[in-house]
Amino acid sequence: MMSTTVPSLDRLRQAYAETSKATQLTPLLESAVLARETGAARVFVKAESLQWSGSFKARGAYWRLKQLSADEAKRGVVAFSSGNFAQGLAAAGQSLSVPVTIVMPIDAPAAKREATKAYGARVVLTDHGDRAREEVAAAKARDISETEGLVLLHPFDDPEIVAGQAGAGLEALDQLAAKGAVADIVLCPVGGGGLIGGVSLAFHHLSPSTQVFAVEPEGFNGLGTSLANGAVSAVPLAEKSICDGLMARRPGEAPFAAVTTTNVHALTVDDASVRRAMTVAFERLKLVLEPSGASSLAALLEGKVDVAGKTVLVVATGGNVSLADFLVHVNNA
Repeated sequence: MMSTTVPSLDRLRQAYAETSKATQLTPLLESAVLARETGAARVFVKAESLQWSGSFKARGAYWRLKQLSADEAKRGVVAFSSGNFAQGLAAAGQSLSVPVTIVMPIDAPAAKREATKAYGARVVLTDHGDRAREEVAAAKARDISETEGLVLLHPFDDPEIVAGQAGAGLEALDQLAAKGAVADIVLCPVGGGGLIGGVSLAFHHLSPSTQVFAVEPEGFNGLGTSLANGAVSAVPLAEKSICDGLMARRPGEAPFAAVTTTNVHALTVDDASVRRAMTVAFERLKLVLEPSGASSLAALLEGKVDVAGKTVLVVATGGNVSLADFLVHVNNA
């Protein structure tokens, strides 16, 4: 079990000050069209899909690697990921000269596998059969760590990952303030919870009136189930979702500790609504979003939360999708 230490606001700011030197300041896009169609007063989209390596994951990965000792950095790290953390960690490792090994499920999107390799990481594939793919990949990563002496990193269950991902929230808060806005509602995609842990902490400290909603794919609502149970809980193994980056069956202990501190609410979206959101993002916002990255927009468009007269922040987390896969999704919308 990982530490359940909840990072302080000072720690979040320290992480952001460091990671902002090596990551993009992603745009905050306001959409009058989305506001009009949903009844919201204002709608803002934080385009983390335009982040270095194509998702917010670069923030937490870079900060976590900065915590390694000189010896650990020389030996290298190993982690498991279906794609976005893989790319973020590989890119961070390349910039910091830290060797990176990534264990990926064999059915992870080919575009994500190839992008991870392009950043110089070694990729090891696992065949999970009818078992939970995250569990199989995690076991392989632990084995590599033990046999090769590499530092084992968790993609989301780590307080330092939570602190690093909080940069997306701190950045959005500054951008909202510059536009004279305060978010009433934040919609944030959730897999293992690293991002919403950090984002919810940022808003908890600096905009406590804001309601933060965790958006999960149907069948993979581990955070919502855990919040209902009052403890980290795993949902049963489900059929695949097109949101491949959000298919964790349970949240991490560290992110869960953060969200229970900040009073996060949870909701789910189905694949059909995500496909429609991808189309809307492309046509109205000129953003290419992968399914996982579009799930928060899907929640807005499907009316999962009452946004009438409110200011809404949608966190669009990633854009790592091939043209072929993107076309398949939107043509089936």
